[in-house]
Parts: sequence; structure tokens; C-alpha cells
Amino acid sequence: MNWNIAEFTAAYGTAAQLPRCTTPEIAFAGRSNVGKSTLINKLFQRKNLARVSSVPGKTATINFYRCGGVTFADLPGYGYAKRSKSELVRWEALINGYLQGERDLRAVLLLIDMRHPPTKNDLQMVDFLIDTEMPFAIVLTKADKLNKTERAARLAALPDELPQYEDLSVTVFSSVTGEGVAPLRTLIEEITVPVDENGEPSER
Repeated sequence: MNWNIAEFTAAYGTAAQLPRCTTPEIAFAGRSNVGKSTLINKLFQRKNLARVSSVPGKTATINFYRCGGVTFADLPGYGYAKRSKSELVRWEALINGYLQGERDLRAVLLLIDMRHPPTKNDLQMVDFLIDTEMPFAIVLTKADKLNKTERAARLAALPDELPQYEDLSVTVFSSVTGEGVAPLRTLIEEITVPVDENGEPSER
């Protein structure tokens, strides 16, 4: 996969607008302002492919990107309290419509702020993904904001904070140092890029 060739394709605000799935998909989920757009930009080595906002809850649509025959879906952040009731209902219907639709969804990358224990909403999402047997991996963001002692403490606490931790794929990510980019790219390629009989990537 050529990670340098990626493009924004569309944004949709309601489940009814979601297009039919025609390629393997990877979704990015997490609470508001956890760093989904930042991670997307880092994966594709682009500064402004995904718009990064300092205002939590700004993204209210599912934003789709395409790279190498794979579609990437940036889901709206959850857990932002300052939403109206009608907006929360629309958001829930949009997310459920995507996650429970007939899509070739290879994995959900669930982003969790490494600086803090998983929130109630994070744990609800983990439980949902486990209950629906949906493939997913945990990405711990904002790692560069912790010193070595704090980082070690947070990693040591996670097995008691996340259900079925021993079975989870967990990657530490830093937008500053680029830590985590290479293993995440490898993970995505392993589950989306077809291989030929010799185990080499084949043309789509």
C-alpha cells in the first residue's frame, strides 16, 4: 500500500446517506478530541488530510478517505456532553448504522487517551465490540505527553482497566515521535491487502 497517496472522498451525517461498501474498510473510533484526525494525518504523512480541531465534538459526520483500495472511516467522537438531545440521537443512529451495516469492516481502531484510565464511554465501546465479535485494536494516543514513569504506570494499570486485555492488540501512538505508525500500517496491510500464492501483495 502506498501510504503517501490518500484522498478525502466524502462525509455523511446520517445513516441513510452512507454509501454502499465496495472495498475493505478500517474505522477509527474514540472519544471527542482523542486524536483520530491526528492519527489519520500521521498514517498518511499529510498535515491536513483530516482536519484537526481543538474544539471537542466538532466532527459530526463520518468522514471517508481512500488509500490503496482501502476505505478509512473517521467516526464522530463520542462522550462530548455539550450536544443537544436531537444531536445525540442522530449521532447514535449514524454510528450504529455504520457499525451494524453490511460493510466489509476489517477492524475498528479504538483510540484511548493514554494519559487517563479508559472512560465509561470507552469501556462501553470495548464491550460493544467484544459482544458483536467485531475485530478491533486499541491505540493509546498522546503517549508523548507522559514521562517514562507515568507511561510505565499507565501501561501497568491497563490489564485491570480493559476487559479481556490479554486478547487485545494494543499499540502506543505518538504524533510527535511517530511511535506506533509502523506497526499500525503493518496491521492494516495484513488485514486488507490481498496476497498471491507466494504470499506477496497482489494487485487489486
